[in-house]
Amino acid sequence: MDSRVGIFSFFAGAGFLDLGFETVTGFNSLFVNEIHKPFMEIYKSSRTNLGIAPPTFGHSTDDVCSFLDGPNAENLQNKIQQARNLFDLVGFIGGPPCPDFSIGGKNKGIEGENGKLSQAYIDLILQNQPDFFLFENVKGLYRTKKHRAFFDNIKATLIKNNYHITERLINSIEYGAPQDRERIILIGFRRDTLLNFGLPLNNSNELTSFNWLSQVIDKSEDIFSKDWPTKETFGPNLQRPRPENINEELTVQYWFEKNDVTNHPNAQDYFQPRAGLIKFQTIEEGDDLKKSYKRLHRWRYSPTAAYGNNEVHLHPYEARRISAAEALAIQSLPKEYIIPSHISLSNMFKTIGNGVPYLAAKGLANTIKIFIESLEVLHKQNIQHEEVIGE
Repeated sequence: MDSRVGIFSFFAGAGFLDLGFETVTGFNSLFVNEIHKPFMEIYKSSRTNLGIAPPTFGHSTDDVCSFLDGPNAENLQNKIQQARNLFDLVGFIGGPPCPDFSIGGKNKGIEGENGKLSQAYIDLILQNQPDFFLFENVKGLYRTKKHRAFFDNIKATLIKNNYHITERLINSIEYGAPQDRERIILIGFRRDTLLNFGLPLNNSNELTSFNWLSQVIDKSEDIFSKDWPTKETFGPNLQRPRPENINEELTVQYWFEKNDVTNHPNAQDYFQPRAGLIKFQTIEEGDDLKKSYKRLHRWRYSPTAAYGNNEVHLHPYEARRISAAEALAIQSLPKEYIIPSHISLSNMFKTIGNGVPYLAAKGLANTIKIFIESLEVLHKQNIQHEEVIGE
């Protein structure tokens, strides 16, 4: 990719989505916004451990709505103008808090406080007109009739304001993360940006040439059709050989070993039960269909990493909850990603569960990169064609 791309990140959490872009050549982190200070602290500390430079225009813990009006809005606009002078393209990425759209969450939709933040993010996009944006949210926004109306409305608004869009309900497991996690991804490119590259545009305002499958390793339906183990007797440190005909690299055990979770700095960061240890011991390995107290199976992928409310993931072969190190592995993060030890367990697990799995984030970043590269090729072909005609 010849184009240099500057990224503005909103609702960054601990930066899993950002990390996907930061590790793909051509993308540059310019500005990061996250209102929850412990999450921002994790964000900054993790980058130090990973050797990633701070964003050019710094970090902010201001309310995202403050960037829509007043001094913060003007300050953001100035940063974007500077970015346009330094970079070929400017992109916004963000996943607004989603409990109000979650099937198992508050279900308040746009009327909820978190739902309003989704609208605020769209308003930020409309007000600042980045060359492209990525919007990430739970599948409930896409599949629930009540929330789908809001989703359709924001798409119509984006189209009306000169964006060509494309969407897909992705599953993180398709990108190599050991987790069954569906999320709706909406991506848009500004019409003027596409025209400047010479892309012929249709009247539907859909990015029909955007190849969502370019970074998909295996489709989820093919993965799930494998002969994965189900429930088996639980026993502390019980040995269990790996079954044949499964994708080993998508298993919990593979990632525990890959990230050396027993020696990871966050290995001892897990909730100790006040009571109920006996219950921990009665749940079979692989029994993860309950709403709470799901025991992972070592030779299977994890269900969605959600650690709020009553969600409790149990270790496959130890009588305890999983550690932060193990949860980070399930989110496919590199083992060098470390959370400071003084961060509360609640904040650790909340931000881990909220984040986009790293390999999915990297896959999305590469998918956007490939699309931009296709635009660059088209642009060069148009220039060559014009030169031939000029002769």
